[in-house]
Amino acid sequence: MHHRTRYLFDRTLARSTGTLLGWLALCCLAIVVPVSALLVWTDPAAPPSLSGRLTQVWRTSAETLRLGAATGAPLRMLLSVLLGLIALLCVSTVVGVVTTSLGDRLTELRRGRSRILEHDHTVVLGWSDQIFTLVAELIAARPAGARHVITILADRDPAAMETALTTALGAAVGVRLECRTGSPTDPDSLALVTPGTARTVTVLPAEDADGDLTVVRTLLALRTLLDAENGPRVVAAVRDGRHLPAARLAAGPRGTVLETDRTTARLLLQTAGHPGMSSVLRDLLDFSGAEFHVIGIPQAAGLTFEDMALRLETSCAVGLLRADGPPLLTPAPWTVLEPGDRLVTVAHDDRPVPLTDRRAQVDASAVAPPRPRPGPPSRLLLLGWNRRAPLIVDILRRTARPGSVLDVVTAEDTGPPPNRTPGREHPSPLRVAHRTGDPAAPETLSGLDLGAYDSVIALGADQETCPERSDGRTLLNLLTLRSWEERTHRVLPVVAEMHDHRSRRIAPLGHASDVVLRGELTALLMAQIVHDPELAAVFEEIFAVRGGALALRTADHYVLPGRETSFATVVAAALGRDECAIGYRAHDPHTLRPHHSVQLCPAKSERRVWSAEDEILVLTPGRSEPGTPGPGRYALPGMRPERGEGDSPPSVPEAGVSP
Repeated sequence: MHHRTRYLFDRTLARSTGTLLGWLALCCLAIVVPVSALLVWTDPAAPPSLSGRLTQVWRTSAETLRLGAATGAPLRMLLSVLLGLIALLCVSTVVGVVTTSLGDRLTELRRGRSRILEHDHTVVLGWSDQIFTLVAELIAARPAGARHVITILADRDPAAMETALTTALGAAVGVRLECRTGSPTDPDSLALVTPGTARTVTVLPAEDADGDLTVVRTLLALRTLLDAENGPRVVAAVRDGRHLPAARLAAGPRGTVLETDRTTARLLLQTAGHPGMSSVLRDLLDFSGAEFHVIGIPQAAGLTFEDMALRLETSCAVGLLRADGPPLLTPAPWTVLEPGDRLVTVAHDDRPVPLTDRRAQVDASAVAPPRPRPGPPSRLLLLGWNRRAPLIVDILRRTARPGSVLDVVTAEDTGPPPNRTPGREHPSPLRVAHRTGDPAAPETLSGLDLGAYDSVIALGADQETCPERSDGRTLLNLLTLRSWEERTHRVLPVVAEMHDHRSRRIAPLGHASDVVLRGELTALLMAQIVHDPELAAVFEEIFAVRGGALALRTADHYVLPGRETSFATVVAAALGRDECAIGYRAHDPHTLRPHHSVQLCPAKSERRVWSAEDEILVLTPGRSEPGTPGPGRYALPGMRPERGEGDSPPSVPEAGVSP
């Protein structure tokens, strides 16, 4: 009976607006009239007669309903009610118009279609997983006490964007996030964030299959709003290197375009050769510790680069920035600084650097003599296949030592092409073997001799093909490999590729395992360039295909093991090999993660006993070092367009690999 009554009531309300108003009037009268009568009958000053009390009930009810309180003849009372209804209708109409206007305005504001009028703000165009790293670094790079506005334009709900950022990053004092909705490829939508008055504009790669085309269209749309000569710096990223020349052309002379997929591929290989290398690069490129700076030291003119490197107590010199030329990284120790030259350093801040001569701290007797260090060919296992897998195979084919082996396991019959390097007539020195099977299944890995591999790379699915489960298969791979480690009591270096930073927190990593977040290094580089545009040329040299390379090398390459000596001795030994030492990693087998404790920019006067297992973080000129153990030290991808000569010139092979 209850449900039937409610059903009839709902049907009655749904008939028309008049029916709804009738029910509303009936409900009001059913409440107001009895309550008014109760008030009158309980009032000691109420009229004694029944007619007087009924008149008082009418007045109380009419005043409550704003219908007028005239008494007398019925016609007079009806006219009073009519006037009250007309007044109520007019007031309700005015209230409705005002409410609707305010509601429409609030809806428009929530839609993020209002124009931002700011100066020297940072504009971020697009939305991807890299935005969390980028915005976090932009907030960290803000000077203490300074206020800054970060505007984000993407084809998403602005409230959802702001909620996602504040949830992941928290609220930052002095930083205001302004999110606007619209397509970054539309000049009218771009005008909402006023890019012409911004300090920098950052274009993130989209997640869909045509993300690079969206970046190119966005850069072309920006050209319609920005001054090519005096506009803000533009920093963008594409995933596919084939779109790099077009993106650079669209970005113009004040633009810098990075490549995401090749960056991730090289970082995976670099971390495979040196567990924990990804965390080293995060420490070096984020704003929470030491990072790259370009500083001017007027009193340095006339000194050699070695003299300056040994006069910086708590920062490390890695190169020079000439006034009329490109950066000169890892220069010869006897290179003389000229007036107007600036130093490229790694330091904890960009404050003026005090000079203290530490040449007396150098113990020449503790410097290790240079010697060749031959090593065996490498053996690598690649689990899974995605858009970056062909880049990994291509880099290995161009840089591996003869006799090296790459085993590829994929769930489908998709794998590397035949064992031949593109552009070469002779076969590649890398032998590639492919087998089909589920990389996460224990029975698939049981047929492999895991203990024979130098390292394992577990690739995740591409985000655009499998957005919900892109990290799920990688976590299963890690669990299977971790189970093998616990069962055999052996350590297996594993590098896992993931896209969600939350997946890294729950990844079951072993002692020599690490996680590489795709696009994270590119986001860090973008944040550094946004903060200091001069670093674009520096990073181009550091991470270019033919430039220098960051590497971790054992301490016995520079100093004699078991000797107590200063870090200045390590710096001097590295300079003698045309390298720049910028930190070290002490070997501690008793820690849970011995590969994740790098000391950047230690004091030159710091003394310690160096063991053969300690590692020195150096910036190298990119020359070969035959026989380096492991898969080799791979330079990270550059920001220069490739011209088909390979990942390194024939006369200067990459560090740690044979040509």
